[in-house]
Amino acid sequence: MVMGMGMVEELWQAGEMPLRDGLYRPDDTGLALHVDGPGAYHPDAGQPIPFRVGEPFDVAQAIQEQGVVEADTYFETPLPDGSGWMFGGGGGMGNIGYFARLDANGSLRWVAVMFHSNPFVSVRYEGTSAVLTNDWRNTLQLDLRSQPLG
Repeated sequence: MVMGMGMVEELWQAGEMPLRDGLYRPDDTGLALHVDGPGAYHPDAGQPIPFRVGEPFDVAQAIQEQGVVEADTYFETPLPDGSGWMFGGGGGMGNIGYFARLDANGSLRWVAVMFHSNPFVSVRYEGTSAVLTNDWRNTLQLDLRSQPLG
C-alpha cells in the first residue's frame, strides 16, 4: 500500500473499484447506494434511474467480502465550472455501472458503484446537476452541490 493512500484511492489508481453498491471516498468511508435499474427490454427502459443514498458501511469489510472489479471508463468530462471532472463507465459482466468525481487537480473525491445500473456512457450538465445516461438510455440526475455529492 502506498503511504498515505487509502484502499479506495489505491483501487481507483489501479483502474478498479469495490464490487458492492456504494458511494466510496478516498478516506475509505462508504455510504450504501440503492439503485434499481430496469433491463434493456423492460418497459421502463429510457426512464430515470432511482438513486437513494443509505447508511454508512465498513469499506474494508465490503472489499474483503465482495472483492473488486475492473473499472472500464467510457467518458471523462470536465465540469463546466472548472472545479473538476466526471468519469463514468462500467465493469464486470455488463450490469455494473459507475461514475466518479475528481477535483481539478485529478484527486478522487468519490466514486459511486452500482451493481444493477449498467454502464454509464455519457454525461451532460444542467446548471449544477450532472445528468448521466447508461447504455439503456436510462438517466440519472445528480445535484453536484447536494450532500454527500458536494
